[in-house]
Amino acid sequence: MDQPQPLDRVARIQAAWARERPDLDVAPQGVIGRLHRVAALLAEELSVVYGRYGLGEGEFDVLAALRRAGDPFERAPGELAAHTMVTTGAMTKRVDRLERAGLVTRRRSDADGRGRVVALTPAGRELIDRAFTDHMRNEHRLVEALSPVEAAALEALLTSWLARLEPPQP
Repeated sequence: MDQPQPLDRVARIQAAWARERPDLDVAPQGVIGRLHRVAALLAEELSVVYGRYGLGEGEFDVLAALRRAGDPFERAPGELAAHTMVTTGAMTKRVDRLERAGLVTRRRSDADGRGRVVALTPAGRELIDRAFTDHMRNEHRLVEALSPVEAAALEALLTSWLARLEPPQP
């Protein structure tokens, strides 16, 4: 006879709330709580790879956004902030660190003398190419915990939900 599965952390929290506040429907915690838990565990697993390259998640994101820009691998700081979903203040700190490490440079914009441009250095491009290859290998490993059918279904559900929650992007 099959043994019942032990309750996961989210189920234990839901049970406690159901006991303490039986007047509230805590069913959404089953989705939201597990999504938060999965996100936290994934972030830990992804950070291991970033750390191998001396990067935090934010620095990895900046280098990746510059690499995705294509040749000449540069963007204005405001563009970088939009492509990495952080404030311009946070972006400045990340770019400062990457510049000190010799991975990016800053210069005045050719199009707008008042504007600045952040560009990958050859060392930055080489680093992000190696880090991104390792990162994708890691993401494949993590997604392989699901069957191909489960992964496709989860991607479709998350895409649909995100489209309903997130404002359309230009």
